[in-house]
Amino acid sequence: SENPSVTLFREYLRIDTVHPKPDYDAAVRFLERVGTDLGLACQKVEVCQGRVVLILTWQGTNPRLRSILLNSHTDVVPVFEEHWTYPPFEAIKDSQGNIYARGAQDMKCVSIQYLEAIRRLKTEGKSFARTIHLTFVPDEEVGGHKGMEMFVQRPEFKALNVGFAMDEGLASPSDTFSVFYGERSPWWIKVKCMGSPGHGSRFISNTAAEKMHKVINSFLAFRESEKQRLKSDSSLTLGDVTSLNMTMLEGGVSFNVVPSEMAASFDIRIPPTVDLKAFEEQVATWCRSAGDGVTYEFHQKCMDQHITSTEESDPWWKAFSGVCRDMKLQLKLEIFPAATDSRYIRAVRHPAIGFSPMNRTPVLLHDHNEFLNEQVFLRGIEIYACLLTALASVPPLPAEG
Repeated sequence: SENPSVTLFREYLRIDTVHPKPDYDAAVRFLERVGTDLGLACQKVEVCQGRVVLILTWQGTNPRLRSILLNSHTDVVPVFEEHWTYPPFEAIKDSQGNIYARGAQDMKCVSIQYLEAIRRLKTEGKSFARTIHLTFVPDEEVGGHKGMEMFVQRPEFKALNVGFAMDEGLASPSDTFSVFYGERSPWWIKVKCMGSPGHGSRFISNTAAEKMHKVINSFLAFRESEKQRLKSDSSLTLGDVTSLNMTMLEGGVSFNVVPSEMAASFDIRIPPTVDLKAFEEQVATWCRSAGDGVTYEFHQKCMDQHITSTEESDPWWKAFSGVCRDMKLQLKLEIFPAATDSRYIRAVRHPAIGFSPMNRTPVLLHDHNEFLNEQVFLRGIEIYACLLTALASVPPLPAEG
């Protein structure tokens, strides 16, 4: 008696695409099978060895018009099985209809919702002027560097002729649906402090540890100020402030040796409202103030701050928001607090919205006991079917002749 869309969702959840060894081949075979069943054209692009982007295409009646891109990633993050009520790759459904599995929210639900929305529209005999492409990409959970970041530079991506893209969002515990029109820029910075070494019994001057102490104090004082700014202003969300966390600390060789070098690593996420050059100068000032021999290097430095228009004058947003109004979906517009593949799509000048139609649902991505209720899942298919109908029917834009 289970809805076939739910059965398909659970089948996909059972494919183990967890890092560090995701079974991408099995995921691509599964999705290719579903696409073929739906009569969608299929293309596979190997962006680097062992990393394939699958493209499924529903051709529009006017191929000259820019297309709609539906993106999702196939990989999921690791699990700690001892903290799970049910095995994380068995997609068990409890008596309340909650489906427990890694990827239930992030983001295998969205992949199947895209496909099942298209199944519904094709069954109803619908066709649209604009082509709809679905891309299923690898490695998003480890930065997308061997996935979407490489794919957007390839001729196969350019040939998709993208006009508007949708990608993942987040669940919302309230009645509202979260919609993400931009992202914070992730900066990963490693600060190295060089100092005088010596015996652990002496008061050595100018040590690496003393400099590191000053560095950490400066970074964490800024962290506290941003934390308090978020706390004191109810209009702000996490995506509106700069988060900063010290994530690694290295140094030392022995209890009785003062080390000549120490290093600290920081994960910083910067909203698009912040001047990135000015922020880097602030980082440089913190390091200079700690003393000589203090340097920093970037392990990741995203400088793109493009955001997607949410003005009613924008034809894409007008189509998206119009459907939501008609369906009485209450939207909450936000900057995404972490990072998704949308940032690579926006960086090549395509508007992209992060949206996972999951309200009244706890945010459990990357958490233990990740689940999604089957009724929320099925409602999402209905929402996507309406969104695709509107977006793929956007009239020709001036640039399209």
